[in-house]
Amino acid sequence: MANIKSQKKRILTSEKDRQSNQHYRSLMRTRIKQALQAFEANDAEAIKTTVAEAVSTIDRACTKGVIHRNSAARKKSELQHRAAHS
Repeated sequence: MANIKSQKKRILTSEKDRQSNQHYRSLMRTRIKQALQAFEANDAEAIKTTVAEAVSTIDRACTKGVIHRNSAARKKSELQHRAAHS
C-alpha cells in the first residue's frame, strides 16, 4: 500500500475507472455477440435491432475512452458490412 496521500487517492480512483471500463467493455462484447447470433439465425429484424444496439454501445465505449476510436470504427464497420451482406 502506498504511503503518500495522493497516491492512495489515485489507487481508489484507478479502481473505480477500471470497474467502469470493465462494465462498458463487457456490455459492448455482449451486444456484439448478440448481433453475431442474429447473423447466424439469419433473422432480418433481429439483425437490424442488434446491430443498431451494438453500434451505439461501441460508440459509447469509444466516447468514454474504453477503446480506441480506430478500434471502434473497425468493429462498427465489420458489423455493418455483415448486416449489408446478409
